[in-house]
Amino acid sequence: MIQGRTWVFENRPYIAASSAVGGPFEANGPLAEDFDFLHGDLWLGQDSFEKAEKMLLEQACKKAVDKAGMKADDIQFFLSGDLMNQVISSSFAARTLAVPYLGLFGACSTSMESLALGALIVSSGFGDKVLVGTASHNAAVEKQFRYPTEYGGQKPQTAQWTVTGAGAAVLTSKKTKDEIYVAAATVGRVVDMGISDPFNMGAAMAPAAVDTIESHFRDLGLSEDEYDLILTGDLGKIGHRIAGDLLVKHGLKLPEEKFGDCGLMIYDEQQPVQAGGSGCACSACVTYGHVLNRMKNGELRKVLIVATGALLSPISYQQKETIPCIAHAVAIEKGGDPKK
Repeated sequence: MIQGRTWVFENRPYIAASSAVGGPFEANGPLAEDFDFLHGDLWLGQDSFEKAEKMLLEQACKKAVDKAGMKADDIQFFLSGDLMNQVISSSFAARTLAVPYLGLFGACSTSMESLALGALIVSSGFGDKVLVGTASHNAAVEKQFRYPTEYGGQKPQTAQWTVTGAGAAVLTSKKTKDEIYVAAATVGRVVDMGISDPFNMGAAMAPAAVDTIESHFRDLGLSEDEYDLILTGDLGKIGHRIAGDLLVKHGLKLPEEKFGDCGLMIYDEQQPVQAGGSGCACSACVTYGHVLNRMKNGELRKVLIVATGALLSPISYQQKETIPCIAHAVAIEKGGDPKK
């Protein structure tokens, strides 16, 4: 069923299992215990950072499939994307997995874009075992979008630290032990407020996050205290503050203790990450690791993840284009009646 821009999944797509993989910086963060694997270096035994990113995604996907009690051959569709040119990390991971594949690009919103589309496939009956995921690598992304790490360029305090990691989940129509399912998804629209600074992604993405959150609550007629937790993807310190101010101005005051940001959770305040975390793996790792673990433990029942993405490229930046942004929201629930 569709309400405005929001898909409401009447046939529940259950999350059979999920996995989160991280790198050395993530291993020193406050959510380290929620990762399935943590690597001690950025190379992962590979001869390039791009190959290392592919390895992260392959590892997360294989672990999620294994935890779901399945084999790669059981997966009917694999939906994934990343920040590399032509989403090569996902495409090459799909080559290894050898399963039907749909490549996506939503920048850092890809985690929830893939989860929303995977849930749609399962809920509509066109698939029963769907794998979704995404990945990012700090050194690979820095090289493509900003400066190679070897350059040693200094960054302003508005900049964010790209997460080295990957997250994946398996969706199925069959009820699972934990009964965690995707209840609804609100598709974002492109919002561009004229910001062109690639070192201030939080400010660029905040209006898109607000637009999607407003639409989600309006489409479903929800109250401000509907969710136990609402997380934006990777707005960081600057963007999260802007998003909160904009929501209040637009008449939607979310409880401060329930409104957070994945980019502010994945790293410790003492880590030199400027305004916080970012990257495709930011919201993926926090959601598929920390958030789902809390739901399994009964700490959370209803969660809204609003993954944000900046749809720029090196070419668009060089041509002095502004930064178009998008945000996709996915509501995840545990048990209960979806009609209540």
